[in-house]
Amino acid sequence: MNFQWYPGHMTKAKRQMQEDIKLIDLVVELVDSRIPLSSRNPDIDELGKNKFRLILMNKADLADKRQSDRWAKYFESKGYFVYSLDARTKNGIKKITDIIMEACKEKIERDRKRGIKNRPVRAMVVGIPNVGKSTFINSYAGKAVTKTGNKPGVTKGKQWIRMGKNVELLDTPGILWPKFEDQMVGLRLALVGSIKDEILNTDELALELVKFLKEKYSGILNERYDVDESQKDIDIISQIAVNRNCLSKGSEPDFSKAANLLIDEFRSGKLGKITVEWCEDNE
Repeated sequence: MNFQWYPGHMTKAKRQMQEDIKLIDLVVELVDSRIPLSSRNPDIDELGKNKFRLILMNKADLADKRQSDRWAKYFESKGYFVYSLDARTKNGIKKITDIIMEACKEKIERDRKRGIKNRPVRAMVVGIPNVGKSTFINSYAGKAVTKTGNKPGVTKGKQWIRMGKNVELLDTPGILWPKFEDQMVGLRLALVGSIKDEILNTDELALELVKFLKEKYSGILNERYDVDESQKDIDIISQIAVNRNCLSKGSEPDFSKAANLLIDEFRSGKLGKITVEWCEDNE
């Protein structure tokens, strides 16, 4: 399966970000805790190379905490400030301003020495599609200030949002990079829903998910669906179809229906807290 998706508006968004980066002090980058490295756009490092950096590991409630802790240490070793949160439930939101102020304390001290007081930190919020940027901003602001959607590409333009007296946020559209050098990156993005499902083969995607779960989270499929994990991957999904009544006319197992069920239940956390990209596999 080949993963590529780069709508035209993303090229325009990247050009706009290159202009806007001159206006800001801090780049706040949201990543998906289930795929912390694969959900980072490598263009962001180039765009924000002279800025303070904060990585927010969002959707922490869906991820394996042991892996999230390892990823946090990994990013900190690269010089980033790192914080895990769940923007949807607002878990961890209250600490964000303190973390931003800590990340920018050099800038705040420089301003103070120049006699500039109470100038808000200007932060650009970046992240790939469907990583939860708009949900984070709305939770942080305590009200709906930006559109949200459970699909990639909802945020279209830029907007400045005042967060109390200390922080101003610049929201930006989610952008992917034009070509995935590593197709495993594309696969991970597809699994968590950062690439539109309409262009994916969900049957193949489900087979890849089964393969991964058998290797890293042995027993989880048996526990959820009462299947024999020693079978071939394709037979496991067929058995899920039978056990979950995903049947077509004639009571035949509906493979595609079971595949969609499996992917949906993984994405919603019903299979448990699962990290698809393990830190030790990338070190």
